[in-house]
Amino acid sequence: MEKNYYVCTGCGMLCDDIEVEAEKNIVNKVYTACRVGVAHMKEGTDNAVFRVGDKPVDEATAVSEAVAILKNAKNPLIFGLGTSSNEAQKLAIELAKKTSATLDDPSSFRLGSLVEALLQNRFKTCTLDDVRNKADVTIYWGTNPSDSHPRHLSKHSYFPRGKEKQRGWEEERTAIAIDVRKSHTAKICGNYFFEIPPGGDAEFIDALIAALSGKLPKTSYNFPPKRILELANILKGAKFGVVFVGLGLVYSLENLEPLFRLMDALNEKANFHLIPMVGYSNTRGFNENLFEETGYVNSVKFEDGAVKHGPEYSIVESLKAKTVDAALIIGYDPFSSLPRSIAKNLLEIPVISLNPFETLTSRNAKVYINTAVGGVESGGTATRMDGVKVDFKPVVETKRLSDEAVLKKIMEAL
Repeated sequence: MEKNYYVCTGCGMLCDDIEVEAEKNIVNKVYTACRVGVAHMKEGTDNAVFRVGDKPVDEATAVSEAVAILKNAKNPLIFGLGTSSNEAQKLAIELAKKTSATLDDPSSFRLGSLVEALLQNRFKTCTLDDVRNKADVTIYWGTNPSDSHPRHLSKHSYFPRGKEKQRGWEEERTAIAIDVRKSHTAKICGNYFFEIPPGGDAEFIDALIAALSGKLPKTSYNFPPKRILELANILKGAKFGVVFVGLGLVYSLENLEPLFRLMDALNEKANFHLIPMVGYSNTRGFNENLFEETGYVNSVKFEDGAVKHGPEYSIVESLKAKTVDAALIIGYDPFSSLPRSIAKNLLEIPVISLNPFETLTSRNAKVYINTAVGGVESGGTATRMDGVKVDFKPVVETKRLSDEAVLKKIMEAL
């Protein structure tokens, strides 16, 4: 009997081999998924909640109030969208153009600069399928996928038998972790864990580039040169190497120049690729969709047919400077993730929250629309962390509207 597989939208890996058992529109069992995915696939609920202020309202009233807020705003902020489908994201971009809005997503304070460099072809990249089938050396730098993306090592990057790696991790793959602490991933890497001090990544990169050139590597924190030379020799022998870059590395660098130099040095000696460890299910999609439209991956302002871009159009700087006078927050909770000194400014403007879950933001919003869980209750397309487009379908039915459906109603009413 042909099996019916679903896509897990619990993280940026978008695993497409998930089986579920559902009864009376409730997911009871989930197979193949990781612990994150199992919890995510059971998140559906049939109830739909619409609220204006503290009062429950019907769908039409909630949408009408949201439209009124956007119509009255001179500079609304549209933010979030990391778990929305590509279709919803494209509608949000159109909505931002129509309302002269500032548009941003969490990548402005996460991996956006890295993804933008990838889209500008500043790094050589590959797909996770290439990694599974070909990679012999993988580096996890400033990232711990064993906890953040639990199937990463087993499905793609270390443990699986690939088409060109039939003897697997025991004989044909080397996993290396470079981090400031011994994470679960670092423990799997065993002797190939390189522990560096916080903020020591740029120096370690310079030392590694020196070692790749046959020079004596030095760091101010006296990392053993012999170990860096050992690492350089492994990397020089890679036939298909991949560097998985996480927030730990990006936050440690003032800019990406050291990483550009490292990838250039690696590719003078071997064959190396880079993949950003994107967290949300469709952050990469938002970055690509906005890049196609504007040439930027986040932090833009639409005005009089033109596009402005810069850090002043990020959510952090917009709220800090109080330049926005309303906010449409889609699938995100700034009150839980931004510093209180910045998030509190949302209390001074009308906020519309589209979210499948009650959050601090939805509780403080002027309008709350309880949307469907993408990949569980609604379908669409998303873009995996490596840029591969993935179709996903709903597992159960719901009365709740998808992000895409709500945005369509708002656009029509505007």
